[in-house]
Amino acid sequence: MVLNTCTVTASADQDVRSAIRRIHRQSPETKILVTGCYAQRAPEELSALPGVSLVVGNSHKHAIGDYAAPLAEGSGFVPLGQLGSADDTKVIIGDIFAHTELVAAPVFEGEDSAEKTRPNLKVQDGCNNRCSFCIIPFVRGHSRSLPLEHVIRETKSLVERGYREIVLSGINLGRWGRELTERTTFAAMLREILRKTTVEKLRISSVEPMDWTNEVIDLIANEPRIAKHAHVPLQSGSDRILRRMHRKYRPWHYADRIERIRRAMPDAAIGADVMVGFPGETDDDFEQTRALIERLPFTYLHVFTYSSRPGTPSAKMAEQVPVAMARERNRILRELAARKKRKFMESLVGGEADVLTLTNCDGSRTEALSDNYLKVFVTGSLAANQFVRVAIAGVEGDSVTGHLR
Repeated sequence: MVLNTCTVTASADQDVRSAIRRIHRQSPETKILVTGCYAQRAPEELSALPGVSLVVGNSHKHAIGDYAAPLAEGSGFVPLGQLGSADDTKVIIGDIFAHTELVAAPVFEGEDSAEKTRPNLKVQDGCNNRCSFCIIPFVRGHSRSLPLEHVIRETKSLVERGYREIVLSGINLGRWGRELTERTTFAAMLREILRKTTVEKLRISSVEPMDWTNEVIDLIANEPRIAKHAHVPLQSGSDRILRRMHRKYRPWHYADRIERIRRAMPDAAIGADVMVGFPGETDDDFEQTRALIERLPFTYLHVFTYSSRPGTPSAKMAEQVPVAMARERNRILRELAARKKRKFMESLVGGEADVLTLTNCDGSRTEALSDNYLKVFVTGSLAANQFVRVAIAGVEGDSVTGHLR
């Protein structure tokens, strides 16, 4: 079994350890290969857990099949770049910063591939920013972009296999192309995908505020083949805290980008990542964050409580915020986000939306995703992976309901 891990928070680490122990307890004979960010950050810690046969860091993740196949066949480890003998090595890891190129990871189809309608195409990895709270650059390396010709080839391949919506992803997606030999931009890549492929819908994952240029905003607003959806990390609405975080924008810069996105796309989904409890965050700092979120036209938020990561500058900062206080601030923002999302959903009732069908629920209705990132329950049993137009009839929990037009 292969476990791909995250290490962005302490709880993510704990989830991985719990999963390993559960798998080993339920199936002691199963050989577990652990890879991903946690494997890159703390390989020896993982290799010491019962049931773990091999730990492969992100530095060698591109060759994961070469390591996993022999384990599955029961023939031991593959001596490919190992740090010891083929008999005793449980850790395979190298310098992640030595990687200067990004290799496309293929999208594999399983038995239920008919239900898989929105593949992620990873076109960028790594990050050159050094936010004081973030471990990601140290486990993913420098920013690296998939060359444009590879992006086009992978997109065409996905389209040929029947996918209709493709999600472009990356650790710092808006930086795509900056380090390529022929320096280019994220907006240029979007234009080339649209020009050279027949993909019906592109959806853009998280893009940093400074990379939401006027060119990118105008392109998305005026191109029907790009989903009207902007995820723009905020982290804090306090200028003082943003500076302590080493973020590269100020609250007023951020607000300008969000307001411009809303003017250009009145019905777009606009979301953000927000962190509470960062070291030194006072009641006043938190209130600045809450007030900014209240003012801006967000339709959803991902709220995180600060998690100290070993090796990051913030882990050594004084004035660590008490856990109970941070959790209360988290609750306040989640409730605010829920109110804003409901108001947004209610504003759409009586209108129409284009949706992509995802999966049949119970024979009487079908789950779908709207262009502006809302879960829609459509009346009737519909095949997956179809674009249909629906009339929005009402709000149900954190979703909306509708029927075919």
